[in-house]
Amino acid sequence: MELDAAILSRIQFAFTVSFHIIFPAITIGLATAIAIWEGLWLKTRNPVYFQLAKFWIKPFAITFGMGVVSGIVLSYEFGTNFSRFSEITGAVLGPLLAYEVLTAFFLEAGFLGVMLFGWQRVGEKLHYFATCVVALGTWISAFWIIAANSWMQTPAGYEIVDGRFEVASWMEVVFNPSMPYRLVHMLLAAMLSATFVIGGVSAWYLRKNRDVAFARKGLSMALWAALVLAPLQAVVGDFHGLNVKEHQPIKVAAMEGIWPEKEAGAPLLLFAVPDMEAETNHFEIRIPKLASLILTHELDGELQGLKSVPADERPYVPLVFYSFRVMVGLGVLMIGAALWGLWLRRRGGGFESRPFLLLMTLLIPSGVISTLAGWYVAEVGRQPWLVHGLVRTMEVVTPLPAERVLFSLTLFVLTYSLLFCVYLYFMAKLVRKGPPDMVHLEQHMIGVNAPGYALAWVKKLQHDVVED
Repeated sequence: MELDAAILSRIQFAFTVSFHIIFPAITIGLATAIAIWEGLWLKTRNPVYFQLAKFWIKPFAITFGMGVVSGIVLSYEFGTNFSRFSEITGAVLGPLLAYEVLTAFFLEAGFLGVMLFGWQRVGEKLHYFATCVVALGTWISAFWIIAANSWMQTPAGYEIVDGRFEVASWMEVVFNPSMPYRLVHMLLAAMLSATFVIGGVSAWYLRKNRDVAFARKGLSMALWAALVLAPLQAVVGDFHGLNVKEHQPIKVAAMEGIWPEKEAGAPLLLFAVPDMEAETNHFEIRIPKLASLILTHELDGELQGLKSVPADERPYVPLVFYSFRVMVGLGVLMIGAALWGLWLRRRGGGFESRPFLLLMTLLIPSGVISTLAGWYVAEVGRQPWLVHGLVRTMEVVTPLPAERVLFSLTLFVLTYSLLFCVYLYFMAKLVRKGPPDMVHLEQHMIGVNAPGYALAWVKKLQHDVVED
């Protein structure tokens, strides 16, 4: 089979962006959680909050570093593999990516050192300020990246001059029709990713009967967060779906496996095997009319199908179809875990139920996997367009020798696989080591000098655990 440079370039970018998105999906939520814990410690002086912040700041630092390193590659790939795209959209996307560097990245870089190494070098309020600034920086970074990506999904505020995009309105470019929905959806996904990492690790400690007070607090806060965030994500996802139906109906058709040009009372397919050649689905398990009800709020509402556009304007349906079900399925599982945790908590057994603790441990990667699946739906679902309805992906690929692209793709796969194994090794090592003990914490508490302060809390927490 002859190698295709364009396909290889697309695979390379898909692989590198998939690897990169893992880390921001965790760091955005972790940075926010650390800021919350440090704030609670300053308010209550309960050293368990300080213990949580001190422990999770190391996984945050490692994950943040991986995200920065893997993200730099993406900007270069625009020029090396999609040079024509950079030429025609540079006036729009270039400033958006530059704003991300000038605002978020510099903000994070300026205060990250204080956050990581300033525990005993600055005052407690200044350290907390640095922690909050770093957390804010992760949110600002997401804002600009989502603004740029959303513009590619629903372009607005532009004019085309001599074949190149020029900005007519920056407000319309940044706040394009899909941007608010996608930003909230992504931020909630990041919060849920971190929530289930924290909850799963805490559950693992409880299964091992280690650091019980630390683990109980971490799991308790994670469950409360999941109880709010997971249902909220479902609601936001519904609004986002309605927005996609309005602006990218073919993406919705691929998500739902709808083939006819128009279908009234479309069923919700729980499972099917899409067949792009036969333009139909096999082995369908369906709920009649539910897709129309969800997307149009009418049982007999009409939805646009894949056959309404030529075959060369359709995305790769199986990947979009299955990715959407992975994302939704994991979301339902998260909601179920949160509700189960609430039920156990009300019965007084949430921290002792072995099956529940095992489930929470298994759900550690669920948020990240769901986020990846959502990105596949968004990015593969808009194909063959790179800028929806205006620029085709295959039209802007750099004409490189296929062998060179294959070589670079192979290097990326090998290097990133090694880096990911090293990342998992050090994360597992930190988890096995466990949180700092209270005696060690007392020597590092900011602004707390009373002897035996932490030890007094240890005795109180031990008493509370026995009482529970």
